[in-house]
Amino acid sequence: MARRWAGRERLTAADASNIVMDAPDQVNAFLMAGVLAPGGPIGSDGSVDVEGLRAAVAAVMPSTPRLAQRVVPDGRGFAWEPVPLDLGRHVRLVDQVDGLPGLEALCARLMVTPLPLDRPLWELLLVPGVAPQRVGVVFRIHHAMADGLAAVRLIQLLLRPATGETDASSSPSPEKAAAETSTTGLPMRPPVPVHRTLRTRLRTLASGWERTAAVLRPAVPPTVLLGPIGPRRGVAFVDTPLGALDAGADTVGATVNDALLAAVVGAAEAALGARGEPVPPVLPVSVPVALAQRGRSGNAVGVMLVPLPTGEAEVAVRLRRIAALTRERKADARSRGSFELTRTRFGARLFMRLVRHQRLIVMFVTNVPGPRHPLALAGAPLERVWPLAAIQGNVRLGAAALSYDGVLRCAAHCDADAVSAKVFREALRSELARVAALAEGSG
Repeated sequence: MARRWAGRERLTAADASNIVMDAPDQVNAFLMAGVLAPGGPIGSDGSVDVEGLRAAVAAVMPSTPRLAQRVVPDGRGFAWEPVPLDLGRHVRLVDQVDGLPGLEALCARLMVTPLPLDRPLWELLLVPGVAPQRVGVVFRIHHAMADGLAAVRLIQLLLRPATGETDASSSPSPEKAAAETSTTGLPMRPPVPVHRTLRTRLRTLASGWERTAAVLRPAVPPTVLLGPIGPRRGVAFVDTPLGALDAGADTVGATVNDALLAAVVGAAEAALGARGEPVPPVLPVSVPVALAQRGRSGNAVGVMLVPLPTGEAEVAVRLRRIAALTRERKADARSRGSFELTRTRFGARLFMRLVRHQRLIVMFVTNVPGPRHPLALAGAPLERVWPLAAIQGNVRLGAAALSYDGVLRCAAHCDADAVSAKVFREALRSELARVAALAEGSG
């Protein structure tokens, strides 16, 4: 095991590839936006005690050492290097916004704002004006530090249950967290020895060639959903009750993730129709699936490609077809592991060139399990929260979801010149409600 915190620590291949994939026009960062109620550093009038919040964040730093490291070149690779952490640069109050639309607009700008490489790759922003007596919060973290699952776990270490209850599953003490979690904030798991036979190596090589060739396969006709991604972005938040959605999906043997995919494809069809654009027979999407082994890496996901069917007006039929697709593809995605081209710096550079011209997928969709209990930031209850993932290559539309406090909270991110975030939001809300309504019809 690598010696921790005595000096530099080499980035894993998966984490290093995310540094290589960062580009001035496509910032490779994961963002979570939320709304804080009065409590702790948030006054009853919506004022913010920034110094008090910085002190609270400093108190949990021992459990999240990665937040006090920056990325530096190290020979032919990269390394994490411990640095003194200036919380004045990482925990900041920004200009007031005009309600939730203002928070959405701020997030859209942040998705094209690079994180400075001369310091740790994260920031926590306090945003006044999102609602009366409420303050917005934005946690932004580079993908090299964490994928969606790891980012949620890091946030859970920074926050605590709003009730003050002890909940080791979602919010361990700093001392326990430091002892039981990796540098990413995720549970440490002992590495499992893998005996790689010649047959296994040949199968891995064949899988790599297959998936690399597939990047250039024209799976869809030309569509406005693919093309150069511009700097003007659109962001839209959507909430739907989780229990009702789960019940609706269960009527056809589907999962909440299947329900999200069914709603996303319906919303994408509506967005294309609003522009007068043709709808392809299928809309293939890339869906990350968590891998069993993570070790010290911030990224441990496989890629599940799902060809979402279009033109199906009956939501139950569409949902049933999608559930069948994901059941057969999820295990295969996990068995293949991370995408082969992202396992080396050279491969990641080649991958970034190829994906700007690919026609294999048209959307990114991710669904991350959230904390089971309401959380609070230094005593300020976190009332609402939405995840926001990057769009990259030539894919102009993505959707991310997080379950939190009994609600599935979704965020769409798009190239605003290609897709209307407002149209997509309204259609996504309607499609999610249609899935939930299936439970009413079966009662």
